[in-house]
Amino acid sequence: MLILFANPRSGRGKGARVLSIVEAFLKTNNEDFITVSTNSLEESLTSLAQTIDKNLKSKVVVIGGDGMVHAAINSIDGNPIGVIPAGTGNDFARALGLQLEDPIGNIRNVLSANVEEFDLGKVDNQYFAAICSTGFDSIVNERANKLRWPHGKMKYNIAMLLELPRFKPRSYDIVIDGKLTQTRAMLIAVANGMSYGGGMKVCPNAQLQDGLLDIMILAPVSKFEFIRIFPSVFKGKHVSHPAVSITQGRSIQISANAVAYADGERVGPLPLDISISPNRLKVLR
Repeated sequence: MLILFANPRSGRGKGARVLSIVEAFLKTNNEDFITVSTNSLEESLTSLAQTIDKNLKSKVVVIGGDGMVHAAINSIDGNPIGVIPAGTGNDFARALGLQLEDPIGNIRNVLSANVEEFDLGKVDNQYFAAICSTGFDSIVNERANKLRWPHGKMKYNIAMLLELPRFKPRSYDIVIDGKLTQTRAMLIAVANGMSYGGGMKVCPNAQLQDGLLDIMILAPVSKFEFIRIFPSVFKGKHVSHPAVSITQGRSIQISANAVAYADGERVGPLPLDISISPNRLKVLR
């Protein structure tokens, strides 16, 4: 039995379109499935839990973006999931190597796929699939969430332009596998997957199955320099900049006067306790 866990509003309506395509394909091929989809995530999660309880060995197909994946991995314990990207960022789908615009191909793959085990990050009491970060990007997220217009990725570009002129680097205490570092930074990203924000390869060498988290630290640079190097993050070329350092670890604690986000969802104020959970997630790929 397949459970389609979908957000019809993801990707500015793309979720509803992709869900319709997947449902039609499954009906044509006489596949058994149940759809869990409402305009309220809280209601959908309640319905998902009830549906899984009645279908214990079911496979859950997440149709949406990183927010839906984040909700699923924190609500499902043991059931394998498939991912059909239909959001704005789709960074976990990118990390899995999925096609972003091929829902039929993706559902075919789910139906025939073997189960693979992948790592998850854990911050405090919640799991994350891609990246947990703090610093400038979290402040941009805070501002973007308050904007009613524009929509999609442009909202975050506008928020960045609004926040950058007044942004100041923060002082951080970072403990990686027991070793303390004190530093000033503009941004710290702790990565299970390689990208966030719709393809920004902030930790381009991060792997989902290596039992490690990649930690990227951006030391203070001028506003002009930040704008100059920012486009290079989409190709992962920012890592050669002298202000960028990347290391790896299994357990990370970060303290500062700042807030954090994981998979685009608000975690809250620091301090953070982050760790890797090897082979935590079963994925149909």
